Amino acid sequence: MIRRAGATQACMTLFAGKPMDWKVRRHCGRLAAQAMMRMGHSAKLLNACRATTLRGVLAYLKRNKFASLVELMDATGLERIAPAMARPGDIIALPSEPGDGFGCSLAVAVDGGRVLFADQLLGRFETTTPHLFVAAWRV
Repeated sequence: MIRRAGATQACMTLFAGKPMDWKVRRHCGRLAAQAMMRMGHSAKLLNACRATTLRGVLAYLKRNKFASLVELMDATGLERIAPAMARPGDIIALPSEPGDGFGCSLAVAVDGGRVLFADQLLGRFETTTPHLFVAAWRV
């Protein structure tokens, strides 16, 4: 748990309160990649996308035959878990806007049911206690 706490704190330091920015690749995919790398997992599929625009990321998913971010995360080899079983540092997929092409938004479990996620309305990374989930993976 100490390692998980350190990995989660690193994600908080890098993302919490900071604006989302496609140009510097500060988006939910990079957040998930950081969580994976901090826990010693390969984030090759997430890091392979060098796109700096929303359209570029969608093209990456299509080019690699992923219908959604859920399919991409499943391809990483991480074990799928029930969202209620998430520990700090695990990745949780939250519902995103219908028809956005992603199928979900990736978040990192923080503590006590809270997650760090990219808040589209505020345009920055925030913590929240979600009530709807798409999927989750043990990191």
